[in-house]
Amino acid sequence: MWTSKRRAVVRAFYVVAFPSLSANSFAFQSTVTSSRSRWLSRQHSTRSYSVSSIKMQIDNRVALLQVPVTESKSTNLKTASDYIRKAHDAGAKLTVLPEIWNSPYATSAFGDYAEMLPNVGDKLTEASNEGETSEAADNGWGQSSRLLMTLAKECNMYIVGGSIPEKCDNKIFNTCLIINPRGEVVGKHRKVHLFDIDVPGGICFKESDTLTAGDGVTHFDVDGLGKIGIGICYDIRFPEFAMLLTQHYDCKILIFPGAFNLTTGPAHWELLQRARAVDGQCYVMTASPARTSPPNDDDETDTKSKYPHYSAWGHSTVVSPWGEVIATCDEDPAMVVTDLDMSKVDEMRMAIPTMKQKRNDLYRLVDG
Repeated sequence: MWTSKRRAVVRAFYVVAFPSLSANSFAFQSTVTSSRSRWLSRQHSTRSYSVSSIKMQIDNRVALLQVPVTESKSTNLKTASDYIRKAHDAGAKLTVLPEIWNSPYATSAFGDYAEMLPNVGDKLTEASNEGETSEAADNGWGQSSRLLMTLAKECNMYIVGGSIPEKCDNKIFNTCLIINPRGEVVGKHRKVHLFDIDVPGGICFKESDTLTAGDGVTHFDVDGLGKIGIGICYDIRFPEFAMLLTQHYDCKILIFPGAFNLTTGPAHWELLQRARAVDGQCYVMTASPARTSPPNDDDETDTKSKYPHYSAWGHSTVVSPWGEVIATCDEDPAMVVTDLDMSKVDEMRMAIPTMKQKRNDLYRLVDG
């Protein structure tokens, strides 16, 4: 059972950093956290493992891929492919990419990088599996979705494909694909709440300048993990959206690929994840792009950027149903790996049964 006593409750997690993706081994940085303060009791030890020694898939092991994003789509696809394979080698059953991983996060870039995407139930044809790379194959689906479908089948794992710009009916959506181990699309979430904010002295960003909002909720099932609900970044700020997934659809995990910035990130990124975890008595997982440096305009050798630079907060994180951060990293490229104990969801919901104590005579959540 979860304890309410103010004693240290130690949870172990792993952060896999990639100083060099060409290396044939990588380091697990093992960190322990306390329920009182994960920062006060932080301890580190680093061990190196051969990739080949970890390739067996582990039940309920998940990986968050905090990848760096560039203006080169081909580079971004190669990076995502390398990280997904590393997640497979680490034994992950499910892996998560960040929001807008194939494109710069800029409204002016979304149209340039947008692709046609498959729908739920779609999978690659035999011809495309045999090496067909033309976007004319499989109804014109783009390179990004075809890569995810190919790797999910090759690695025999679930891939929550972060999000990529999707073009459909002369509109552009911020869309997450979920692919099962057979390479089949089992979920497709279009970002419901668009990131339109103007923080004085901070940041002004309006996704609605380019994007169209989605109009549905998305969830899917994974053996051993149960129902999993999907939101994208700004969706996490709306508790009703999360409550719909946990209370109407009984999701035990909520996943939010996101790209918070240096204004909202330090203030709200972890706070919102912990709030949604406590509200829904569920695990919450987030995957962010790694933070990258803006181009140096004074350096003539530095490549000039076509799009405004966006600095992501990073800190991809897993939060438990008790509201504890059980796995996280900093802003650098990394892979966060942890094993989820799904019994903790049921224990939390039995110990503090808020879902059975609703006052439906006073208020009610209605699925629109």
